[in-house]
Amino acid sequence: MRAARDTFDSLGTTPWGDLARQELRASGATSQRHTVEAHDLLTPQELQIAQMAADGMTNREIGERLYLSHRTVSTHLRRIFPKLGVTSRTQLGAMVRSRASRPV
Repeated sequence: MRAARDTFDSLGTTPWGDLARQELRASGATSQRHTVEAHDLLTPQELQIAQMAADGMTNREIGERLYLSHRTVSTHLRRIFPKLGVTSRTQLGAMVRSRASRPV
């Protein structure tokens, strides 16, 4: 049941994850809600761009490093911000750093 809960949480199917949690509690097991993190929401390239932007790199610098145009980097960032619920690079930095500081 825990594997089902984790799968439902990773897929973003909250009602099914909640149902699995209820069943776990009914059987006497404890179950915590899975917290969605940046690496769960972003593609590997988006995560790389987010980390570089959080480190203070400009779109042009990120593009040069990843062999992308600065406009492509801008497009990625426009998609990243709503996924993470942030509106600025400062908030993006806090989100990415909080993930990096957690033990794996």
